[in-house]
Formats: sequence, structure tokens, C-alpha cells
Amino acid sequence: MNRATVKQEVVAGLTSFLAAAYLVVVIPTLLSTGGMDRAAATTATLALMSIFSLAMGWYANFPFVVGPGLGGSVILGVTLTQVEHIPWPTGLGIALLSGLLFFVLTVTGARALVVRWIPAQIKQGLGASIGLFIAVLGCRQAGFVAINARTNALTLGDFSHPGALVSLAGLVAILALEAHRFRGSLLMGAVLATVVGFPLGVSQPPNSLFSLPHSPASILFNVDFSGVFTAQALPYLFAFFAGEFFSTLGTTLAVGAKAGLTDPQGNLPHIERAFLVDSVAATLGPLVGIPALTALVESAAGAEAGGRTGLTAIVAAAGFAAMLFVTPLVLVIPKEATAPALIIIGISMLQTFRGGAGETLIDGLPALLMMLLTLISNSFGIGIAGGVVFYVLVQILAGRIRELSPGLMLLVLPLAYYLYGAATAH
Repeated sequence: MNRATVKQEVVAGLTSFLAAAYLVVVIPTLLSTGGMDRAAATTATLALMSIFSLAMGWYANFPFVVGPGLGGSVILGVTLTQVEHIPWPTGLGIALLSGLLFFVLTVTGARALVVRWIPAQIKQGLGASIGLFIAVLGCRQAGFVAINARTNALTLGDFSHPGALVSLAGLVAILALEAHRFRGSLLMGAVLATVVGFPLGVSQPPNSLFSLPHSPASILFNVDFSGVFTAQALPYLFAFFAGEFFSTLGTTLAVGAKAGLTDPQGNLPHIERAFLVDSVAATLGPLVGIPALTALVESAAGAEAGGRTGLTAIVAAAGFAAMLFVTPLVLVIPKEATAPALIIIGISMLQTFRGGAGETLIDGLPALLMMLLTLISNSFGIGIAGGVVFYVLVQILAGRIRELSPGLMLLVLPLAYYLYGAATAH
């Protein structure tokens, strides 16, 4: 039985809201780099976080906040559009198909089968690879690193540039706030960096403080399936699906354990309700222009503050709904002020690789190669394809072919084709 007072749940809900509110700034900024209208994406992000956090609290009765993950937004707003030159409507089509797969596996109860199909090394490398990609992206947005036009390599940026100074101020603020365990440190760091940006000319004042939500019409139902069923799109379909699926599984179990909701065996009773809410969110999100919605790890902040029931998620949902009417303030925050959050989150995601490399170097090589290829190619898709293909190759050479699942053997063929095409494209 959950022992929590209404006051405790309200405080926990506000804590989760503050911990996840930075996504309202970061997600639309990332998506706008791929061509989406930032104001429309802000409205859609807030609406979805409010609706599905409410659904998680009301239907599933769990203290989990639901929202778009950074990984999916980076894949759509940066990798697909800028690296692969795939239009964002097609990217939304890939994300929608991933959500549908997630939904089907949820309602049919076939989740356990997928968990067995994907090896642990690939799961660990997946999170670490995208964490590395996000951290480097944040450094580039901050101006901490730049591309050397002559060598095409990363070099240190100009730290005296106004944009870099704004990002540096935000990074220092976040680290100081984190050191004092301040709730909402990522959002507060972005706000403080924005304030520093005004005298430097990086931030611009808003025309008004309050307004009705900006229309999301430009991104609603703008989904294109024409390029979804191709070898080029397959790694990203896998990335969206794996991110949603394993993020939901890992977050619900970890946050549930922190909230004292798991049984002695570490299982979360009625977890299928959380999966159903997440799978519906992952499916409907792309139709509104936002990919990869999932239970957010930031929910742990609310659980630590005493959140035990769905009331925590409902209070957080009310906070996101209220933010719809202060969108002008949200849009004031420049990308240089959100870059520190990307750096911090990206680095923290590297911890997923800790302890997951296996007992020998051979066990850890596929995940390490995935991270290396992601960094070298500046493409998460190439990193995934290389990691999976190399894992299968290593298992065959080691005489462990019987340990490979039929699903993984089927997946590796188009991934190998995609990898070959990427390697011979230049």
C-alpha cells in the first residue's frame, strides 16, 4: 500500500515538473534545427507532456512523467535531417512506425521476446553512443568545439565568443546547482545563461510575457512514409524503437524501485499499464510532430521527493499545461543556453556503458565500436549498424552462433547493406 499524503504527492509532482521542464526548451530547439517551426514544436511538446503525464497518473497510477526523450529528438532534428538529408516528415514516419511496433508488442505481451533478442552489449552501447553524440552536439552548439575546414576534424572553439561565454556561464551554474542537489538545475542553468546573454547580445527580450499557445498546425499530421521502408531508414527505426522500449523498461523499474513500488524480485506490479501509456504516446506523438515519447528518467526526482502514486504525475501535467501560456518566455532562451543541458545529459548517459562491456574485451568490442563509429561518422545510424553487424560477426567467429537469436540474424542483413552503402558513398 502506498503511504503518501496529498501534500507529499503535490511536492513530488512539482519536483518532477521542475526536473523535466528543461526539455520544453531543449526538444523544440533540437527539432527546429531540422526545419520544424520552434514555436509550433514548443506547443506540441507541452501539450503531449501534459496529456500523457496525466494519462500515466490517472490510468496507470504511477508517479512517472512522460515526455519526448533527447535521443529521439537528436535523431530526428540532427542526424536524419542534417547528416542523412532525410526530411523531417519522413523522420516522423520512421518514429511513427517504431511507435506502432512498440504498441503491438505491448498489447500482445511479446515484450519479453524482444528483450531476449537484443544482446546486453548492444543495449549498453546504444545509450552510451547517443550520449556521446548528444554531448558533442552540445559542445558544438555552445561553440566549445568547431570543425577545422582544412582537416575536417574537431578543434577547440573560441571561448571568448559571446555565445561560448553564455554556454560557459550556464554550464558553471548547472554544476554548482547540481553540487547542492538543486531540483530543476538544468532548467535554472538555461535561465541564468539566458540572462547572461542579454548584455552580450545573444538573448533577445520577448515581445510579451503571456500569450495563447502558438498554433502547431505546421507540424500536425505532417508524416511521410515514402522513405520509411529503406535500408537507410532501418537503423533509425531500430534506434527509435530500442530507445522507447528499453527507456520505458529501465525507467519504470528504476524509478519504481526508488519509490518503493517494486516487489522483492524487483518486478513492478501492473507495469503493463505504464507500457500501454508509453506505447500510445510513442505512436501518437509523431502525428503531432514530436517523436519518441517515453517515461522520463527525470521522474526519479519526484520519487525521491516522496511521489508514490499517480497524483505526482497529474501535478506535473498541470505544470506543463500552465507553461502553454508563457511560451514567449520559453522562446527567449537561445540554443547557447540549452547547450549545457545537452552536455550534462550526454555525459550522464555514458554511465549506461559502465559494467555492461562484458567479462572480456571481445564482449565489449561491439559496443565500443558503436560509440567510435558514431563519433567518427557523426551518424548514430552508422554507429548502430556497425555495432550490431560487428557483434554478430564476433559471435560467429567465437563459435557462439547458436546464441544468436533469429530476430537478430534477420536484422543484421539490411543493417550490413546500409553500412556497405554508407562506406562506399564517398
